[in-house]
Amino acid sequence: MGKLLSRRAVLVGGLGVVAAAGAGALADVLPGGARLRGILGLNGPDGRIPDAPPGPVQVDRVRSAARGRDVDLIVMRPAGAPSDLPVCLALHGRGAGANSFLDLGVPHFLTAAAQEGTSPFAMVAVDGGDSYFVARNAGDDPLRMLLDEVPDWLDRLGLPAPAAGFGISMGAFGTLRLARETDLRAVAVVGPALFQTWSDAKRRDVFRDEQQWAANEPLRHTKDILPVPLGVWCGNDDPFASAAEELVERASPEVVAFGPGGHEENYFLRVMPEVLRFVGRRISRAA
Repeated sequence: MGKLLSRRAVLVGGLGVVAAAGAGALADVLPGGARLRGILGLNGPDGRIPDAPPGPVQVDRVRSAARGRDVDLIVMRPAGAPSDLPVCLALHGRGAGANSFLDLGVPHFLTAAAQEGTSPFAMVAVDGGDSYFVARNAGDDPLRMLLDEVPDWLDRLGLPAPAAGFGISMGAFGTLRLARETDLRAVAVVGPALFQTWSDAKRRDVFRDEQQWAANEPLRHTKDILPVPLGVWCGNDDPFASAAEELVERASPEVVAFGPGGHEENYFLRVMPEVLRFVGRRISRAA
């Protein structure tokens, strides 16, 4: 422990902070505690995309009447798997799009999961915008796209309607919202961007008013998703950790995993194998 403290003092001093305050910074008594933990390697091991070969990826540009625009629809499968697989719908974070799941190496992770014995399934991602998958205006309704258009698009590709949902950050909000409207066999959320109060939500400048937020906020409607097997993953340094803890308290998920990490790609990569195992064990029941 002495060596760790010595190294911490050097780093803190290099950042222009009083060295003796290192322990306080690590406890977030001082600003930058989460960042310092990352510098010191205390946010857990690096997440890595596995060496497994990527499965086939199909990218289609489709017209969404619900969103009033063209969107990317991406189908990812494990290598060597049959084409008629159950589907998990993956919803992206704010400021990202469907292709963010390619950046996270999901085609590699799907193959690795299947090689390790997880029942194979396809993951489908679609562009949902930045409005937390709710309708900010009449011309752009991502939730209606998910409910009405995605199943039709998948049917044209010879795939069934989604049997599970997976969301990261804003996508977790959307996945939990979707679970209130359709029959899913599993829901997995990572770093769920949820809002405990209207004042928190209002800062995002997404919801038209408090009524729209309250009607869509998953923390206000946990009883509506309780029959669905739920898994929650969140880093201890994630700014949404408190909201994730409230979700756990209200919804009693089957799987709960809090650990070192923040609201960052490194953490998302690290927990991806656990997420896919959780989904695979439950989605196969839908096949």
